[in-house]
Amino acid sequence: MLLRSAQFAAILLICGVFSAHAQDGGPNLYVVTHVDVNGPGAPAEAAKLLQQFAADSRKDPGSVRFEVLREPNRLNHFTIVEIWQDRQAFDTHLGLAHSRDFRQKIQPLLGSPFDERLHNLLP
Repeated sequence: MLLRSAQFAAILLICGVFSAHAQDGGPNLYVVTHVDVNGPGAPAEAAKLLQQFAADSRKDPGSVRFEVLREPNRLNHFTIVEIWQDRQAFDTHLGLAHSRDFRQKIQPLLGSPFDERLHNLLP
């Protein structure tokens, strides 16, 4: 099976962070979310929304890393890669005003539902 470029980039990004955090034995939560948008102007608008969401999310308590990737050949496909200290930090992040605001603003641009997957590092 061939991986899309954003999937491969997300894997490389996460693997690089794994090595930095694997020694601390913490219960980090890794979240990979695929965001596909559709419609005239949607890719540019989504990029702005995602950039602001990332900047805001990096300031959240418990945020270890927060990156937004974009597929170079399909500009309407984005991947969010997040690392949180634990599940509680992620859940708190989801309830914050900037997270709720982002999801409300991105909703009309979506071409498909968020594909959000939560992961833990195997011991």
